Amino acid sequence: MRVHRIQLSHEHDISFELLDENDQPIPVVSGFMRQLRARGYSPNTLSAYVFDLLHFMTFLQEQQLTYQEFTPPHALLFLEYLTTLPRRGHARRLGLVLCTTEHGQATTRLSPATINRTFASVSSFYEYLILSGQFTERENPIQKVEDHALERVSERHQPFMGRASRQQPIRRAVRVKTVQRVPRPMDDEQVNHLLASLQLKRDKAMLLLMLHGGLRPGDYIG
Repeated sequence: MRVHRIQLSHEHDISFELLDENDQPIPVVSGFMRQLRARGYSPNTLSAYVFDLLHFMTFLQEQQLTYQEFTPPHALLFLEYLTTLPRRGHARRLGLVLCTTEHGQATTRLSPATINRTFASVSSFYEYLILSGQFTERENPIQKVEDHALERVSERHQPFMGRASRQQPIRRAVRVKTVQRVPRPMDDEQVNHLLASLQLKRDKAMLLLMLHGGLRPGDYIG
């Protein structure tokens, strides 16, 4: 099973498909990827989705399951499976990660954020199956539960998008704890380079106001 990159008509128009052991596209995944592309997802996002589904389909194959047979209890086994996988390529990380050896080579495991993203991708995959009528016997097996911690946010807090962002606080029942990192500030060289790249005085004024006033883009626009 492998990921196949597809170059479409336009130079930057790229898609992906998941091929089985016979190098044939897996139809249900191909339909899901077409739906994501139709919604305007970027090539990087499409790549993340298809590699997440590669992990999922490989897990199903090892467990001798079909996607129709996958149930919430299987999600716990899937979590254990993901924690054993080596990541693709190299990454810059600020926190501690598990580093092991595989075939005599040092390798790092998937990060908690990547594992959580994989569960989100699989959940979106099942939402697609439900909406397209291909999974009608039960609900999405990647269960979601109410997040009561988020409900404790003060009612005086006004989200940036107002009522549009008032959603029922939920989270996935199976997830990995992640470290909340503080954003790294830009150094003087990066700030000067950014300012030099701006042509309009208006844009420079906006950037300087946000920089010296500690404003977010939404604060300035508002």
